[in-house]
Amino acid sequence: MTDKPKATVEAGPEQLRYSSILEKGMYIGLAILFITFAIYALRILDPYIPHENVPNYWAMNVHDYLEHANIKPGWAWLAMIGYGDFMNFIGITILAGTTIICYLAIIPILLKSNDKIYAVLAALEVIILSLAASGILAVGH
Repeated sequence: MTDKPKATVEAGPEQLRYSSILEKGMYIGLAILFITFAIYALRILDPYIPHENVPNYWAMNVHDYLEHANIKPGWAWLAMIGYGDFMNFIGITILAGTTIICYLAIIPILLKSNDKIYAVLAALEVIILSLAASGILAVGH
C-alpha cells in the first residue's frame, strides 16, 4: 500500500494579513460597542431620545423615525456624538469600516506577488465600499 502525500492547505500572505486586521478590527469595534452601550445604559451621558420615549419609535420605519426625532440621515450623527445613544455608532462604524482597511492592506501584497487582477478587484472593492459609506452611492431613497 502506497502512502499518499497529505495535501496541505495554507493561507497566503494576503489572507493572513486580511484576517489579522479583521480580527483586530472586530475586537476593537466590539469592545467599543460594549463600552458605549454601558455609557448609554448606565445613563452616564444623556441620550438624544430619552429612555422612556424609545418605545414610541419602535414601530416606525426609518424615514418616519428620522423625521419625528428630527435627525438628519447619513453622517450627521457625528455632530450628535455627545449623546449616549449616538455614541454607539462609533463601534458600528469601526466594525463596518474594517473591511475597507483589510482590502487596502492586501493590495501591496497582491501587487508584489504580481496578482494584478486581484489587486484591481481589491482596489475596486475599496472604492465601492468607500462610496457606499460616504452616501454617494445611495440606494432606496
